[in-house]
Amino acid sequence: MGKFIPNVFNFGVVVFVALGSMACSYGMAVISSTIGQPTFYTYFKLATQGEPGYSRTTAYIGAMNGLSSVGSVFGAGITSWVADWAGRKRNIQVGALVLILGGGLCAGSVNIAMFLIARFIAGLGIGMLVTGIPMYQAEVSTPESRGLMVSMHGVMFAVGYSLSAWIGFSTYFVKGATSFSWRFPLAFQTAPAILLLIGSPWLPFSPRWLLQQDRTDEALSTIYRLHKSKDDPNDVRSKKEFYQIKKQMELDKTLLQGAGQWQLFATAANRKRALLGFILMFGNQFTGVLIIANYGVLLYESLGMGGYMPLLLSAIWVTASFPGNVFNGLFVDKFGRRVFLLTGLGMLVVVLILECIMQAQFLGTTNIAGQRAAIFFIFLFIICWSFCMDASQFLYLSEIFPTHIRAQGMAVGMVGLYCATIVLLIAGPTALNNITWRFFIVLIIPTAVQFLIIFFFAPETMQRSLEDISAEFGDKVAVHYYHATLEDEKQYDQALEEDMARSRIAGAEKSSDGVVQIVERTEG
Repeated sequence: MGKFIPNVFNFGVVVFVALGSMACSYGMAVISSTIGQPTFYTYFKLATQGEPGYSRTTAYIGAMNGLSSVGSVFGAGITSWVADWAGRKRNIQVGALVLILGGGLCAGSVNIAMFLIARFIAGLGIGMLVTGIPMYQAEVSTPESRGLMVSMHGVMFAVGYSLSAWIGFSTYFVKGATSFSWRFPLAFQTAPAILLLIGSPWLPFSPRWLLQQDRTDEALSTIYRLHKSKDDPNDVRSKKEFYQIKKQMELDKTLLQGAGQWQLFATAANRKRALLGFILMFGNQFTGVLIIANYGVLLYESLGMGGYMPLLLSAIWVTASFPGNVFNGLFVDKFGRRVFLLTGLGMLVVVLILECIMQAQFLGTTNIAGQRAAIFFIFLFIICWSFCMDASQFLYLSEIFPTHIRAQGMAVGMVGLYCATIVLLIAGPTALNNITWRFFIVLIIPTAVQFLIIFFFAPETMQRSLEDISAEFGDKVAVHYYHATLEDEKQYDQALEEDMARSRIAGAEKSSDGVVQIVERTEG
């Protein structure tokens, strides 16, 4: 199967829906800049670092992130039902609406209790979008370009993180004791979600979901529109893809008769997928990426940075993730998901060990060179993460589940991500304050274990259709898209002949109707 370049419409759909990805990462990271604004502490009467009562402040900061993550767990759970019942598209629309509500309430909060509740609501919307968007992107992509297309989720994640950091840095310089410096960045998380919601009626439904609803003609026409290619004027590639999806769904229904609502755990292959998806997303957060993204300001302050420098360094740090995600998207279909994940995890273990050593030696000292070295390894961390891990994790999770349980499988994986996030972001401020550099040991060990799990248990999914991937988990594939057998080719040929025959019959009937109408008009 030769290299395939997605058409403009298909690529536009994938990038546009990733506005939701940008809104999510912005909302997840906005606390990082919020806690760098002096007026935020003043408005809510919170102690700053070094002042009496700062331990209470760190508990509140942990709760702000923890409640957002708890909301996202519920959002992922809701997606497992809504995405199948109403469709992937409807789930994205609801998620955008909830995020807009939560973001608006965050910006308008008048006390800490209101702020915490608003963070939960915003997290609910984030959970629905983060779970639903890569699933939707995978299902509307061609097998040949899926790596690039789903990686747009990671690319726009990087854009959201960067926007959050730079807007927060800019508002730091607003003069006067005004709450604008923290309210405006919080309000801005609604902007990409509003754009997504406004444009969402023009998004197509997932063709796989349409087939699940027996809307066969609509599913086929959607695939034609999404995967139209100049080098395939007769849509042979799209017809093959449609036929494989249809036959695989028929086979899966036969194999899972009587499984009811527990299809995700009905077979050994599905249980392996669910466990692998949960461990993948749970373990990846224990590399510490969200700790640095959300509490980088606190890290830089502990390493001797003051004034606006912590916010500036946080902004540069997240912006550095953008080229890495673009690289990932361009080459993950060439080198493979396992190569990227294993390379990233291996490098992160080394970087975390070196960061731990630097902080153990120079944290709290007057050795400026040593502290700068610790900051260097924090930046080396994001290079390794963004080039290898960020987009790859969402891509891999979206691929390993068959269509009929993809929503549930994605939800399980994202629950893993947010369970880890709850633990790390609630404990993070307190841990950084109390055990300082030793906290990095907590990150090194899980990252090394994650490397071993991916190495021994995660199969490669590159250059396979979503249906072909089932074979990597021991399931039967009805008909192969890639590396088709002679029997597969016969089935495809027969299906294409039947399609052509139907087209000729429909054309003949249309011509016949036209002749009858002409005769009737002539006789009249």
